[in-house]
Amino acid sequence: MTTTVAIVQQPSALLDLDESLRRATAHITEAARAGADLVVFPETWLTCYPAWVFGLAGWRDAEARHWHARLLEQSPVLDPGGDDALAPVRAAAREHGVTVVLGLNERAAPSSGSLYNSLLTIGPDGGTLNVHRKLTPTHTERIVWAAGDGAGLRVVDTPAGRVGSLVCWEHFHPLARHALHAQHEEIHVAAWPDMPESHVIAARSYALEGRCFVVSAGLVLSTDDVPADLLAAYRAGVGPDAPGSGLLFTGGSSVVGPDGAWIVEPVLGEARLITARLDTGRRYEEALDLDLAGHYGRPDVFSLSVDRTRRGSGVDFTD
Repeated sequence: MTTTVAIVQQPSALLDLDESLRRATAHITEAARAGADLVVFPETWLTCYPAWVFGLAGWRDAEARHWHARLLEQSPVLDPGGDDALAPVRAAAREHGVTVVLGLNERAAPSSGSLYNSLLTIGPDGGTLNVHRKLTPTHTERIVWAAGDGAGLRVVDTPAGRVGSLVCWEHFHPLARHALHAQHEEIHVAAWPDMPESHVIAARSYALEGRCFVVSAGLVLSTDDVPADLLAAYRAGVGPDAPGSGLLFTGGSSVVGPDGAWIVEPVLGEARLITARLDTGRRYEEALDLDLAGHYGRPDVFSLSVDRTRRGSGVDFTD
């Protein structure tokens, strides 16, 4: 089977949910017109990667508290039935018959103070196929995101193929990787904020290990895309090498084949739609010599138990 994937390496509207949704629907439409069956957005594309937390980690930092409140305000709550703020994106997926994987800041509940770093997979009928919440936020990311659970460690059937996904440094977690390998991924979505060499290595290694295609989506964002009153804090969070003007995140989206070879090499410094046509049958050719969840596995020696319970607040109310 052949399938076409499209990566949206375009900036969202930071801390502006309505405008970001408008842009998302336009990008889905563009991707569908380019023949895409699967449309992929980077990590927390909706409504921004909160880089400022790396520079505003002090106790009760007033500016950090201000931006956290803004991020909460502009982050959607997901409804299992699809009746949520993402209705425009769901409608676009349904209208064009495409599967969408969207990175977003997910608010736990309408008045909750907690967020998850999530990947939402929307089917071509507009419904929810999966919600994966990043298991462990990295370093000072733990200031802004709660820890996820195993409920989203799922590979789902779509017209584009069997699709699974992980966020950023989850790709260094061998048990999370194997949980998806064991479900026989054909296409793996890897969502990132940026693509340094370590992330490139992780993406190629995942493809080799899982004998699957890896679609890596990286953010592209310039200083012009950041609200003026947030720019100083955002630049500080990106790091000491952040430019005074120009690109803060340079993209680097790519597609790797199940043999670890590039199908699309990392695209850096460009805001654009990136497409690739994949022959999913190649996965099964490469499985001849390595199939970790099959003939190369040793279930007599190793076992893995995955709790896929969706965790709630931990509070039970009895009236």
